[in-house]
Amino acid sequence: MVISISTIDDLIRNQNPFAGHIVVRPQQIWGKSFPDVPSINSHASNAVFEAVAKIRKGQRETVGITITAEKGLGKSHIISRIRHQLQTEETCLFVYMSKYDNLNQIKYQFLQTVASSLRAFGSQKLMQWQEIAAALINEAKQWNYTPQQYISLYPSWLGKHSTKALDHLTEVVLQVKPEITNPYIVRAILWTLSTVHANFATYWLSGLELTQAQAEAMGLPNPKTEDREAEALSTVRQILDITSHYRIPVICFDELDIADMADNGFLAAQVIASLVKDLYNTLKRGVLVLAMYPRTWEDQIKALPEAEAVIDRLASEQADRQPVKLNFLNSDDIVALVSRWLQDFYDENQQKPSHPLYPFDETKLRELGKGRPTVRSVLKWCAENFLPTIGDPVNASFKNEFANVEASIDSLMEEEAIIADALWLAFSSLIGKSIEGVTIEELEGIETDVADQGYIDFRIVSENRKVRIGVSVVQQDGKFIGAALKRLTNYKKFDITRGCLVRSKNINSGAALARQHLRKLLQEQGGEWVALQSEDIKPLLAVLLVYYNRESYELTEEQILDFIEHEQLAINNPLIREILSDPSGQEPTNLTDDGLPISIPQSIVTTDNVELTL
Repeated sequence: MVISISTIDDLIRNQNPFAGHIVVRPQQIWGKSFPDVPSINSHASNAVFEAVAKIRKGQRETVGITITAEKGLGKSHIISRIRHQLQTEETCLFVYMSKYDNLNQIKYQFLQTVASSLRAFGSQKLMQWQEIAAALINEAKQWNYTPQQYISLYPSWLGKHSTKALDHLTEVVLQVKPEITNPYIVRAILWTLSTVHANFATYWLSGLELTQAQAEAMGLPNPKTEDREAEALSTVRQILDITSHYRIPVICFDELDIADMADNGFLAAQVIASLVKDLYNTLKRGVLVLAMYPRTWEDQIKALPEAEAVIDRLASEQADRQPVKLNFLNSDDIVALVSRWLQDFYDENQQKPSHPLYPFDETKLRELGKGRPTVRSVLKWCAENFLPTIGDPVNASFKNEFANVEASIDSLMEEEAIIADALWLAFSSLIGKSIEGVTIEELEGIETDVADQGYIDFRIVSENRKVRIGVSVVQQDGKFIGAALKRLTNYKKFDITRGCLVRSKNINSGAALARQHLRKLLQEQGGEWVALQSEDIKPLLAVLLVYYNRESYELTEEQILDFIEHEQLAINNPLIREILSDPSGQEPTNLTDDGLPISIPQSIVTTDNVELTL
């Protein structure tokens, strides 16, 4: 049935499919992405697919590909296309890195990225970790069971054999993989098949510390924090070596054009280029993909010491050792792009327009192509000319980011630095206002020596410095929570009058030192523990992501702060008000267990009666 045009007009007056969708977010790399036209810059994505094919046939071992393009031309769109194509196959693993929070510990951060990426679904709708675990057992035992079958059988195995089953399986895997020097990596990978232990296993594989009781129960040693950068490189090499036996790793580095600098003076792109060079030299097989601006390649990569050796690896497939360049859009590209976006929009809303480009005119769209535009500029033009709803210019971007936050809230709840930034932005919008009896006069960073860095996020200053609340977001367990609480109770050293812990999880009763500092904070020093609830932090995270990407969204800082005030995102947020309210002196009751609330795929498994003999 053809829906009347008036119904479609009503739809487009209330919904704009282009508004707020000009920036590709990491969640769209992994999950539902923007509509894609495979023909646009197909030479770039095909270069990666061809490299995978060569490795699969044994013609190559490792390939490096660098993609360069001007801002907004579609680098992240290409990576999203690569991810979604590879997800349909059973021969590849996908790793994606776009955040570089600490360039001085890039190997440790890369390990966390690899572990996080392998938690994502693979071709079998399970964690990629679980696919590798099943492959390890199948090879060692010469079986041919699916990951789903192993997952369904693990509870009965462990119930009957306790951890001896893991001891045995680890041993037989090491017999066929003698090159693996760290048996605990194998053990942790095998634990991912246990739905009870999968969270803890992937947490440990990312280089983070478990509680001592959990580590002992799983037979895993906790990493030494002082050696974690050196340990990370060794661990990530072995993980990639193990995985590459069964899947070809495709490792993508995006968002490299940032101005952050490591202590050694190298910028982010240079640090990653050096890491990729090392990976290229040590990987048994894999594809390494980098995306950057042409200027970054010219000014930063070519300026590296031994630049020629780096370039040989970063552009190993190109005869002239030059990056793969993305093209600007032409008229045909624009028509295809807009048509695809509109097709998805109308299909989703069960509408049938009078022509595929409605309400646009094809002639006008083709005129745009004469100016050689970017993908971003075309989508922005469409948003502005699609009879958009009248309202706050920030609103569409906020809705887009809020959807992204909701899709990845479980992992975001572990991102302490991002949560702290979201709180900082919210409190910044409240300077000069009085909430819960506290007039916010200023926010201050905490200046500390190296040993104390990263424990207290900021100070809220009020009443001519008579009130100074130190805020510390801590989701980690193990020794870190104890160390953070130790700093949070040192009011004199950190110039605070009240310490405020923000955390969603219980603190293990066996963590004696952390519990001791907690009692001091709550019962002796008038401090507070505020429960971090996902529903409270979601809007603050969403507006923070708009703020992070304000340049791409073409928004100003003032517009975003006005939006926060107009929508009352901060002033009426329960988390913000609780941080400022008088402390109760009690632990919150609405907490989760200290069991790492990371979303792990849970499979409903239907299998035949399978008996496995250990």
